[in-house]
Amino acid sequence: MHRRLIAPGALATASLMLAIPASAAGFSPGAPGIGDPYYPAYGNGGYDVSHYDLRLKYQPATDELEGTATLLARTTQELSRFDLDFLLDVSEVRVNGAKASFTTSGEHELEITPKSPLAKGTSVTVVVRYSGVPSSKQAYGFTSWHRTPDGGVGANEPESAWWWFPSNDHPLDKATYDVSVLVPDGSQAISNGTLQSTSSRLGWTRYTWRSDKPQATYLATLAVGKFDITTGTTDGGIPVVNAYSKDLGANYGAARASVERTGEIADWLSGYFGPYPFNALGGYVPNTTTGYALETQTRPFYSPRQFANGSNTSVVVHELAHQWYGDLVSVRGWKDIWVNEGFARYAQWLWSEHEGEGTAQELADYVYASHPADDAFWTVKPGDPGPENQFDIAVYDRGALALQALRNEIGDEAFFAVLKGWPQKYAYGNASVADFQRYAEEVSGQPLAALFDTWLFQPSKPGAPTARDASIAKAGEAADASVQPKSWKKIAATNDVHGHGE
Repeated sequence: MHRRLIAPGALATASLMLAIPASAAGFSPGAPGIGDPYYPAYGNGGYDVSHYDLRLKYQPATDELEGTATLLARTTQELSRFDLDFLLDVSEVRVNGAKASFTTSGEHELEITPKSPLAKGTSVTVVVRYSGVPSSKQAYGFTSWHRTPDGGVGANEPESAWWWFPSNDHPLDKATYDVSVLVPDGSQAISNGTLQSTSSRLGWTRYTWRSDKPQATYLATLAVGKFDITTGTTDGGIPVVNAYSKDLGANYGAARASVERTGEIADWLSGYFGPYPFNALGGYVPNTTTGYALETQTRPFYSPRQFANGSNTSVVVHELAHQWYGDLVSVRGWKDIWVNEGFARYAQWLWSEHEGEGTAQELADYVYASHPADDAFWTVKPGDPGPENQFDIAVYDRGALALQALRNEIGDEAFFAVLKGWPQKYAYGNASVADFQRYAEEVSGQPLAALFDTWLFQPSKPGAPTARDASIAKAGEAADASVQPKSWKKIAATNDVHGHGE
């Protein structure tokens, strides 16, 4: 549930240029993009990062950030130079201990030329020293750094890392993280994973967080401010850390009444998706003006706006479902967004059923019946929506409708076996829509190409006979679009997160 951002076509085209050989020895620059057709300038070629160590100092009053990032990586080609995705001001870069030259290009490229070329398959340590004011930086006309009255927050999709640490910014390159942040006494620093330590000296406090499982760059988060922090443990034994800005005003109670159910909801989801895959859990609600929520790994980000009309556990269900569908298993490319969003929305439908506020079948029937054939809703293809529609409501609602059609086609036993088995098959890795189709076919023993094509890839509403065959809107034309499930308003209340939310 996210803000929609699009890279300009001109830059995208430029970023597709093939690497030009740097010398006769075969060393060449790493590509300035990892190869994603939706975002050709995102990520980089030539190396793979295994760990980020971020040592930061942040001043909430001025939004000034200083940092030293240490990246552990391995080269995947003979490299003469390589890029990182980054926006702040760099003062020094070292590669394997030696000073490297660097420059910037494009909207967010930091080009690094090591003192000596790097052979393929070798371990590389990159140290970047930097500083800047994140809120003063923009790329493509937007920012993913959110200034708050008492600090700042880095959280967005498909990108947020550029504003606070240099990275290979694409889900294909997951890594582990240590994030250590020095803030003035009285402020707190919230990040992913487990809190390893806190220490205070001379008016400053350092918070050190660790994420010990592979994590995509857009799922890394940092929030500095003044928070009320609660701790607990799920029935499954996972420690929970939640944080609420002290100045949420009228939204404070509803936010806590929702997010404090994180442990309960995660345990409930594990019944559908398998054991919770990380060693930390929680959520945080800073005082931002944004409208979206985001599944930042182990500790989702929630906007106060999510709770403006009262408590809403449905949005918590959505972001926690992403811990399996999106975080544990991440997209292979951004066109595969349905394997994140369709499933998180379907989890909301299952929660509705659990709460006695409308079954998944009733919600599917309602979605089908409430969008006439000429509605633009049906022109968006959840299986490959295009970058301009990556977070369109159809990816969520039509995406969940496709899952109900699949459930009706293969039966509950096979369907729920697929839901639980998929995260295990691709755990801590990446997968595509095509991978999911193949897996569903393997588990069910049924050919499913026609079903997937109809519900995910055709830019039109499946006709009444097709819908009846999938047990959707069984009465066909007689389906009553006015019968709105009780949970619909709570689910729909999460829909404004698809806009810019500012």
